[in-house]
Amino acid sequence: MWAVPFVWMAIASLRPGLAGAADIASLMPAPPFTFGNYREAWQSGHFALWYLNTAIVCGGILIVQWVSVSLAGYAFARLRFRGREYVFIAFLLQLLLPPTVLIVPNMLTISRLGMQDHLLGIMAPYFASAFGVFLMRQSFRAIPRDFEDAARIDGATHLQVIRHVLLPLARPGLTAFAIVSVTAHWNEFLWPLMAVSSPDRQVLTVGLASFTAGAESGSEWGVIAAGTALVAAPLLLGFLVFQKRFVASLVFSGLK
Repeated sequence: MWAVPFVWMAIASLRPGLAGAADIASLMPAPPFTFGNYREAWQSGHFALWYLNTAIVCGGILIVQWVSVSLAGYAFARLRFRGREYVFIAFLLQLLLPPTVLIVPNMLTISRLGMQDHLLGIMAPYFASAFGVFLMRQSFRAIPRDFEDAARIDGATHLQVIRHVLLPLARPGLTAFAIVSVTAHWNEFLWPLMAVSSPDRQVLTVGLASFTAGAESGSEWGVIAAGTALVAAPLLLGFLVFQKRFVASLVFSGLK
């Protein structure tokens, strides 16, 4: 059942001359097949630019998140301070907030900081992640303290312990978080639509929406399916390649 929409999309993108609802309803995996829809979709939309912008956004968010969630996860897993558990619970309350609730405050913030209509404005609200902090806290707590104590005896600081001892051992947790983060921000639509207005700064999801609107006016359903496949394909291939590592990393971190 999960694969049916993707199989349907693949067939529709390879079938020429899909001009109406009747063609879509009676779609069958029968020849002739052609890659003409993909060529037309690539030429009609600015997919190269959208791929670049999306890669910058997802990569920039992930790099900053790796730093922030690692430091916060270490603090909640290893450091002792008054009210640590209560602060951690308050931090996790972010998971209960729907993203749409934060659109207006985030818009006001990036506008005051001069980040509106810039890729940095899309990235800034996601530089911290409650889920990432929780995941890294679980990953660090699963690592025996003996490794950290040995580094302490050798005179290592907190940052050196994180960088040279804990992070290499918590690599599965970092991998799992990377998959979740990239997937979420690759698919993000509403916030990039609000934060950016210039066509040359659009990401894939926003660009696909404008591309689809133009193709729908001409009932070019095969081209629409091809454009959608171009957006979804990198994530699908990435998940198929890393799915075993993703499951293994969640088991390593203690999540069931």
